[in-house]
Amino acid sequence: LEVSGCNHAEGYKQFNGTRYQPKQLFVFGDSYADTGNLGNLGREFTRSWYYPYGITFPRRPSGRFSDGRLLTDFLAAFLGIRSPIPYKYRRVGHKLLPYGMNFAVGGAGVFDTGNFQRNISEQIDLFEEQIKEGVFDKCELKKSAVALLTISGNDYSYIAERENSTNAATNYIPKIIKQIKRDMKRLRKLGLRKVMVTNMHPLGCTPLFARGLNYTDCLIKANLGSRNHNQALRAMINKLDPANQNFLTLNLNEPFQDIVYQVKGAKKFKSPNRPCCESFRTDGYCGQIDEKGSNQFTLCSNPEEYFYWDDAHPTQAGWAAVFESLKDPIRLFLS
Repeated sequence: LEVSGCNHAEGYKQFNGTRYQPKQLFVFGDSYADTGNLGNLGREFTRSWYYPYGITFPRRPSGRFSDGRLLTDFLAAFLGIRSPIPYKYRRVGHKLLPYGMNFAVGGAGVFDTGNFQRNISEQIDLFEEQIKEGVFDKCELKKSAVALLTISGNDYSYIAERENSTNAATNYIPKIIKQIKRDMKRLRKLGLRKVMVTNMHPLGCTPLFARGLNYTDCLIKANLGSRNHNQALRAMINKLDPANQNFLTLNLNEPFQDIVYQVKGAKKFKSPNRPCCESFRTDGYCGQIDEKGSNQFTLCSNPEEYFYWDDAHPTQAGWAAVFESLKDPIRLFLS
């Protein structure tokens, strides 16, 4: 998988005491990483472009599914670079091109999820096009680029809904893991030497499921699905790269669980699985308005006190707390 004709001795600097100096971040995945790629398709499907999204940062809706910064932003800051430009803005954001590019789009899955958003393979196609067009250089990528791949369960939600069966979603795990492996190997072949892949957060602890339990507990069955996915992902990556030199699992599951269950040492949030922005109806959504323009949701006064922003996504403060537990594994991975 080595790229011929590249001088690997050049370009190495120190990063937090490590030899590998990341200068560019390339992001693939879904709403846990999307910083503005999702098109504005109306309030319900693209609520990230409407109030109250973005009220903390950048103080207006920016396409992020949160009140502010999310995983992509925290990772970029940790690497010491600017948050990479969303692919959608590549023509107007030339100044940000040196920092990489974000291809992630809200609602995306490993496969198609019935919402017309580019799946991860198609996002990688766009990345490959950028290389062919000379926007990014393969040799430079090998020296100083990092990839982030987020997979947050859209495939499973889509299958469970389509088949009206959670078992159907569970049976889909091997197929999804196989495709993630293909995608990871392809990113490596395209010059990305360091690829980080998120495991699945505890789906049953999201407000979407916890609401039915009055926000006092998590839905165990949904969490088992996350656990099964994560076990299969870990086994695949350990087999593919036993030394974890090229591929790293970013463990979101553990810090999410620790925060929700208020484990000792975890950051404390007020009612950890009740969202800051909560729709009036169980089938409603954060940001919903009625025909008169009246809000159909409640909004907390201080998002920093809440781990979850809406029914599925953390607040900026939530992401900050989660990222604290990711710093050491990332630092080690880049050493």
